Amino acid sequence: MPPKPRSGAVRKTKKGPQKGTGGLGRRKLEGKGPTPKAEDRVYHKAYKNDHEKEKEQRKQQSQRRKKEAGKDTVAGRNAVLEALREGVPATALYIVGRPDADDRMTEAVALAADRGIVMLEASRADLDRLTDNAIHQSIALQVPPYEYADPNDLLSRAAGRLETPLLVALDGITDPRNLGAIVRSAAAFGGHGVIVPERRAASMTAAAWKTSAGAAARIPVAQVVNLTRSLQELKKQGVFVLGLDMDGDVSLPGLGLADSPVCVVVGSEGKGLSRLVREACDQVVSIPIVSSTESLNAGVAAAVSLYEIARARGEKKR
Repeated sequence: MPPKPRSGAVRKTKKGPQKGTGGLGRRKLEGKGPTPKAEDRVYHKAYKNDHEKEKEQRKQQSQRRKKEAGKDTVAGRNAVLEALREGVPATALYIVGRPDADDRMTEAVALAADRGIVMLEASRADLDRLTDNAIHQSIALQVPPYEYADPNDLLSRAAGRLETPLLVALDGITDPRNLGAIVRSAAAFGGHGVIVPERRAASMTAAAWKTSAGAAARIPVAQVVNLTRSLQELKKQGVFVLGLDMDGDVSLPGLGLADSPVCVVVGSEGKGLSRLVREACDQVVSIPIVSSTESLNAGVAAAVSLYEIARARGEKKR
């Protein structure tokens, strides 16, 4: 009787002979490629460490954004007194110890009482935490988050007054004192609003409020995600965008667009206008200065430009 054919090779083990696959499992013997890096393997300690680092970084960024968008504080006796004198909006005045420790604290308490600001007694540790360990001299003023306007509201404001729009946009201005000074100049020379980028730029903190000398309460400030896109939208609505730069194509005294709807873009003192913003400008304007002076402070440049536009518009009305 002929032997019975086998379906595959027989593999002998301790449990006895077993049938093989007959070559059907050959693919399982092939290599799976190079071993992934330790940080790419989800079960490896290196991957878990990197994942934890990224999670912690996201958490810190989130906390930083919340802090930037949250309440601001003015610390120190002189700073608090000046802020109250200038009408900076405030929600609470924190004091450690006696409120009559010196004349500055006494006046600050009196001003806060006149404005109906809540006064709270705090410990030194509380004030250290509230002011992020600043030198507070036992007194701090809490300022609420600034309520930004919409860019379209600025044009509506000009239309409601039957006036030619005059706006100011800031490109790369990171010092809140410069922002406050520009807001003050815009209010002084008939501006209808200021536009600031959301990222990498100064925001309306207590320092900006104080420098504006109360003008921030009279002129709106709009915050935008993308400044270049916002300038292009203004151009579609008939607004001419004028960038300030020391290498401008047009000199400020010879500006022919002064009586048109205008948005003046002020760049940072160090870098000037960014490339995309410069390309979005209809004209780049320079302020004539003596050669010994390299550049003007951003706040000063904005004030000079706004004054010249206001002067030219006044002459056109005559």
